[in-house]
Amino acid sequence: MRRINLSTRPFYNERAVHVVLGLLTLVVLAVTAFNLWEVYVLSGRQAELQGRIAMAAGKAGEFRREAVRIRSSISPRELDATVAAAREANALIDRRVFSWTDLFNQFEVTLPPNVRIASVRPRVERDGTMMLSVVVLARSVEGVDTFIENLEKAGSFRSVLSREEFLNQDGLIQASLEGRYVPAVQASAKPQPGGSR
Repeated sequence: MRRINLSTRPFYNERAVHVVLGLLTLVVLAVTAFNLWEVYVLSGRQAELQGRIAMAAGKAGEFRREAVRIRSSISPRELDATVAAAREANALIDRRVFSWTDLFNQFEVTLPPNVRIASVRPRVERDGTMMLSVVVLARSVEGVDTFIENLEKAGSFRSVLSREEFLNQDGLIQASLEGRYVPAVQASAKPQPGGSR
């Protein structure tokens, strides 16, 4: 049997529409409440960070004023004297560390049979490099050249040059050599790959 709706006004299911609209309203209210809470939390964080920034700026200004005060209290003469004293102390330390034994062991290995060493004078440069002035006596120029080559091959000597050569009263060639010396202690102080300190 078929049922027919003969009412003049059609019946709609309004309850389902009201439930859906109510749920949408609740979702919108929940999202709005969440956003308002996030704005509140972020505003609090921003205020805290601005307070920290202001405190850090105050401390930085205080440190700058302190640095200016300290700089103005140091006299340039005292600073120059301190720098000079530090350089002198470093030079003394470098001389103390310098090993004559290591240097002469290097010479023993590199010195050709027809060459003799007359004098050795180490000098520490301002940049901390060690320069050596060596006066040698040889029977031939080739002996001096061989000695220079042997020194540079040894690895502890760099840029060895003959500054002056002349024939002395004994008929020997006297050559003044100069070069940079890197002691074996400094070379071994460099960290080895894969080694522990």
